[in-house]
Amino acid sequence: MSPIDLRSDTVTRPSDGMRTAMYEAEVGDDVYGEDPTVNQLQTRVAGRLGTEAALFVPSGTMANQLCLHVLTDPGDEVILERGSHVFNYETGAAGLLSGVQLHPLPGDRGRLKPSQVEAAVRPEADVMPRTRVLSIENTANKAGGVVYSLERSQALAAVARKHDLAVHLDGARLWNAAAALDVPESALVAPADLTWVALSKGLGAPVGSVVAGPAPLIDDARRARKQFGGGMRQAGILAAAGLYALDHHRPELTRDHEKARQLAEGIAECPSFAIDLDAVETNIVMFEVPDDTADEVVTHLRDQGVLVKAFGPSTIRATTHRDVSMEAIEQAVNVLHAYADRAPAPTS
Repeated sequence: MSPIDLRSDTVTRPSDGMRTAMYEAEVGDDVYGEDPTVNQLQTRVAGRLGTEAALFVPSGTMANQLCLHVLTDPGDEVILERGSHVFNYETGAAGLLSGVQLHPLPGDRGRLKPSQVEAAVRPEADVMPRTRVLSIENTANKAGGVVYSLERSQALAAVARKHDLAVHLDGARLWNAAAALDVPESALVAPADLTWVALSKGLGAPVGSVVAGPAPLIDDARRARKQFGGGMRQAGILAAAGLYALDHHRPELTRDHEKARQLAEGIAECPSFAIDLDAVETNIVMFEVPDDTADEVVTHLRDQGVLVKAFGPSTIRATTHRDVSMEAIEQAVNVLHAYADRAPAPTS
């Protein structure tokens, strides 16, 4: 029996229809701008996000780093939440590739407040870095996939404009945020100068993300993509997967949220685990296990065919996606219950 893989929504595999679309894709050399399927994907995503232009890139990390590179000069500073992907999971790339400093702030369940951003903006002084970018991650992965509301995004952008800051939106799971709020993606993107969306998470494509924004900034990002080694040739084979996902997989994202809710409610019934059900807003479930046993729990669950990730000494993350059925979620809950029946309760 195949494992129930809840480590991430990046573990999805292309559906049969997606594989057919990839096989049949018309291709050209994208470095020359001649791949018709890539061009179609970029146009489709730009239209969906309400931006002037878009750029297909290999990965989300490259997308984040291109945005920061284009919006800053060396020595500038970026304000962001301390749990953000840019700060925690991109191997110091912002400093390495763009020479910028990151200024992490503790958020409210992963989300920044306008007042704390305003307080963090540096005064103009020769001895200080220049604050130039506000970076927002929607949904906030490390906080459990919680969503920035449209109102908070707009309020944060207003602070940024007041201080002449650019706004970068890490939209790796923006599709999930839009589905959870039942708003168009363009509404969430509107406050940002540059954003990007992943195709390889909830949408189920094998590879790729798309950076979106004004045409001059996307032109700059295209040049930087080449400098970073991200220029692709007959990339239409990959872009076709993204086009298929927009048509066939995007409408199904709410089902992943329903699976996460069912999983979370099952975990809540385990006396050995602790979970905040109000924090489960999309497809990510974070829960606490007895002190310093996260690795032990992950190993035990793996041996029972359920794959999850330790997110701290006593914290575990489980992520639902299109390749895990509701029946598989029920099986995972049964395995969690069997473990919890023999484990002590967490102390915090």
